[in-house]
Amino acid sequence: MTDTLSSNAIIYAILALNSEVALQKEYLNSPDVLADERENEEGILEDLEQAFMEFVDFYKSCRRQDKELPTIEELLHSPL
Repeated sequence: MTDTLSSNAIIYAILALNSEVALQKEYLNSPDVLADERENEEGILEDLEQAFMEFVDFYKSCRRQDKELPTIEELLHSPL
């Protein structure tokens, strides 16, 4: 296994985390969350958002080196 991540791996991670953040927010806004689970579920959301932002920051540094990569906005707003 290599020590570096490919651009594709970073892109897939960002897209997956973005989807997971959206799902977790949707779940937290639903009546399905029990009161005793809310704090844990909010912690999960915070962890997902933190991971997402770390990958976005890393991707931005990769993009500065490879201008052929799409911008983060293009990545997140383009249909799959």
